[in-house]
Amino acid sequence: MRHGDKVVKLSRTTSHRKALLRNLSEALFKYEAIRTTLPKAKALRSFAEKLITKAKKDTVAARREVFKDIKKTEVLEKLFDDIALRYRNRNGGYTRIYKLGYRATDGSEMAQIELVEELLQVKGDEKKTEKTERKLEQKEGMPTSQEEKVEKKVKEKMENTAKNKTEKNVTKKENK
Repeated sequence: MRHGDKVVKLSRTTSHRKALLRNLSEALFKYEAIRTTLPKAKALRSFAEKLITKAKKDTVAARREVFKDIKKTEVLEKLFDDIALRYRNRNGGYTRIYKLGYRATDGSEMAQIELVEELLQVKGDEKKTEKTERKLEQKEGMPTSQEEKVEKKVKEKMENTAKNKTEKNVTKKENK
């Protein structure tokens, strides 16, 4: 029986599994979103969230604990200086997993794991959250997604080219 054994083994030895989780967590902290298989993403979630919780303490002891797993100094600095500060008022739930479907080559279920977007609030100066920014943009008639922004630019270019063509036609008629 597997009483008290909640470790997801991922068909790897202990050392290989630790190395895998360390590398995946470094990539997650560096790029803030990575694409991997669903079981790896689920195993990474608890590993990475524990590191973020340790980093929120920002003591020498916490830095040494996290340094056991994160060896790259630029990632370590980003974790303590940026990511930990971003989540200082949040108790867990720092990551989100999206299912992406199945990989074409071997049929493995793929997922994207990313850090949850949390804006850093400066003393006295409250920044808008992403939701409130979207609501304001919708009220003002501004595009909310990247696709809508691109569509708006394309429409503007088409209007500009149509105006240019009519102006050329008018100047040709005047010249005749």
